Amino acid sequence: MASKELLGMLNKAIARELQVSIQYMWQHVQWSGVKGFAVQDELEKIAIAEMKHAEAIAERLFYLGGIPTTKPTEIVVGKTLKEMVKRDIKDEENAITLYKGIIEQVRKEKDQTTEILFMNILKDEEEHHDTFTTLLEDLK
Repeated sequence: MASKELLGMLNKAIARELQVSIQYMWQHVQWSGVKGFAVQDELEKIAIAEMKHAEAIAERLFYLGGIPTTKPTEIVVGKTLKEMVKRDIKDEENAITLYKGIIEQVRKEKDQTTEILFMNILKDEEEHHDTFTTLLEDLK
């Protein structure tokens, strides 16, 4: 079975995925103007992808003997497009760091299934980070 440390890390990942899925969806709803119109659909797609990550991590956590959290980390929608994107970049950077840590931990615990799950999620998060950093360049 998984260590308490790993179960805690997975719950932290779930809380983060819940946070950004709500945050990005609300940003999608609130974006306005020409620049907002251009990225609304992409933001909605990312929000849905993040919710699917939460589901996959929760299923894995439950299989490993943990109980998935229902509480997201702090949601910060932002007031301006620039403020929103800067926050989203920070949240994606935090996810990348957390998920690399989870990958290290599951390698120690010889849990290849969780490793594969997080390698795939990490790839998605790096793509999201790239999307947001590109958006920020366009907002300067």
